[in-house]
Amino acid sequence: APTAGSVILAGVLLKTGVYGLLRFAIPLFPDQAVLAAPVLAVLSIIAIIYGALTALAQSDMKRLVAYSSVSHMGFIVLGIFAFQVESVTGASLQMIAHGISTGGLFLCVGYIYERRHTREMSQFGGLAHNMKIYATLTMIMVLSSVGLPGLNGFVGEFMILIGTYKTNWLWAACATSGVILAACYMLRMMQKTFFGELKREENKVLNDLNLREALTLIVLCVLAFWMGIYPKPFINSLEPSSINIVNKTSMSSQYLAMPALDDDVITASHNHNR
Repeated sequence: APTAGSVILAGVLLKTGVYGLLRFAIPLFPDQAVLAAPVLAVLSIIAIIYGALTALAQSDMKRLVAYSSVSHMGFIVLGIFAFQVESVTGASLQMIAHGISTGGLFLCVGYIYERRHTREMSQFGGLAHNMKIYATLTMIMVLSSVGLPGLNGFVGEFMILIGTYKTNWLWAACATSGVILAACYMLRMMQKTFFGELKREENKVLNDLNLREALTLIVLCVLAFWMGIYPKPFINSLEPSSINIVNKTSMSSQYLAMPALDDDVITASHNHNR
């Protein structure tokens, strides 16, 4: 997809599936959601690890960012089906954070593609020497995607892991490996693209970001720092709906855990009520 299409995909379209789960699927069918939760949690963990390993194997920057989205969305779905207030709130918060960081990363890849018409990491190296603004803003987006404390990616993932741990510590332990792998593939991309010696002549003449490009990323960086340093306004807005979802599923859990009554007991109770 062109850069604009990728940004819309990361910022809006990827969230429609999770919105459908939170807004329709779970509230309308809480019993089935509780029954399906273990299967969906395992699938989410597979998405986290498999998406991260696939991203780690990429040489194309845009493909790397795309597969990282698979991994991050796995965190979000895991948080939802852990059915804890912290994890559901963290999943909703992570949807916003993911739109900012991954949308910003797609912009960063698009800017360099417009200049070099390639996204292969092997074609770059040392860009921080002559594209300092670009390197700085890209690094902020990378660290927000990795989940560095103080940036938007940390708060949502941390809340997801806390809530998931309450439900099943093994799920949380397996999902944590996705955080480690995210640091591996994102920092590898930064190392190969921006650091080291500036060898290729075609990279030495590249211009840094213009005012329009820089301002677009600066706005996203400001949002990333805001969500990372002071996420309270976002959490306060999202928590009531998370509590509502958790209450519905907890009632379903209690109902499903009740022992089945014999037909004779039901008939006797019915006659007594009459």
